[in-house]
Amino acid sequence: MSKFIIKKAKTGLMFNFVASNGEVVATSEVYTTKKACKNGIASVQRNAGSDVENLEDKAGVHVKGAKYETYKDKRGEFRFRLKATNGQIIAVGEGYKALASCMNAIKSIKTNAPNAEIVDETKAEKADAKKPAAKAKKADCPVCGCKSKK
Repeated sequence: MSKFIIKKAKTGLMFNFVASNGEVVATSEVYTTKKACKNGIASVQRNAGSDVENLEDKAGVHVKGAKYETYKDKRGEFRFRLKATNGQIIAVGEGYKALASCMNAIKSIKTNAPNAEIVDETKAEKADAKKPAAKAKKADCPVCGCKSKK
């Protein structure tokens, strides 16, 4: 099952959209608050069904509003970014050697993101931090090995 995973970044929070095979399909920007991060996920869910504009196809159709933009990066790999209606980038994909693979990643988001589970890994970190430290065991007497009551 596909899911959004909220996790800590160096300077805030971010999310990954992970396909059912465990591969990261898209990554968000870094957000300063959990609320903003969750709003980013909601924006991906709302805009998941958007059209695709291939920026490499100069004669292609220009898509207005929310859209996926596909392009070649400096290494010659195909990537995508999902833009909201306001033009803000809300998710980006990794590099793919073939445009067809990039389009499959977009298809995965279109199909699975609207109903994907949201997993907040930052909650688990906080819960772990609240666990009391284990009590130190009293050492056996170094002389005879009896249980010391000191």
